Amino acid sequence: MPEPLVPSTGLGVLHLFLTVGPLADRAAVEAAVKSAVDEEIQVVPVATLGHKADLAFMLLGSDLWRLKAFQTAVVKAGLELVDSYVSLTELSEYSQGVPEPMRQARLYPQLPPEGKTAWCFYPMSKRRNPGQNWFELPYDERKDLMYEHGASGRKFAGRVLQVISGSTGIDDYEWGVTLFAQKPDDLKEVVYTMRFDKASTLYAEFGPFVSGAVGSLGDVLDAAGLEA
Repeated sequence: MPEPLVPSTGLGVLHLFLTVGPLADRAAVEAAVKSAVDEEIQVVPVATLGHKADLAFMLLGSDLWRLKAFQTAVVKAGLELVDSYVSLTELSEYSQGVPEPMRQARLYPQLPPEGKTAWCFYPMSKRRNPGQNWFELPYDERKDLMYEHGASGRKFAGRVLQVISGSTGIDDYEWGVTLFAQKPDDLKEVVYTMRFDKASTLYAEFGPFVSGAVGSLGDVLDAAGLEA
């Protein structure tokens, strides 16, 4: 393995969306997950719904080489990679003064959260349209808009956990958003509610959504039709 490639703060985040190929080997997939966990990579298995993928893995780890090693291992095990997203955990410029426990939770989240098995992921960016250019707004105005946006999200405390990871310069959008919720309709309600905030209404561009259920590795592989 090459010398570790690690961010100065936070963790690498890799979302892999996969289908079960004709030569998929369940034991090899299980071995890849075990190896990653043994190397202190967090692996969140998801049984995805709809046609976009059969299953997903959300990985968090400090060394990007080890995230890549997992990707290679599951592809060698016969899972076909149909989409992916690369990002880093971060503390936004609007949250620099938060208490240390909250700072640690954002930079080094422990996933998946207990009792929240409804899941979705989507990427998003801020608009740069004439008259709707987020990056032309003064910092204080942007901060006020993000505080309003955050206040809407806090109404769902205990029901929804939001993990926002930064991807500017790393992937196609500027952020990846992963939601864990108690109920599937919690996902719908929180996204709907927050879209009425000015930060979203005027300035947000959303990518495709993928949703599913977080489960044990065995349950997710069963749901994907990958037999032992």
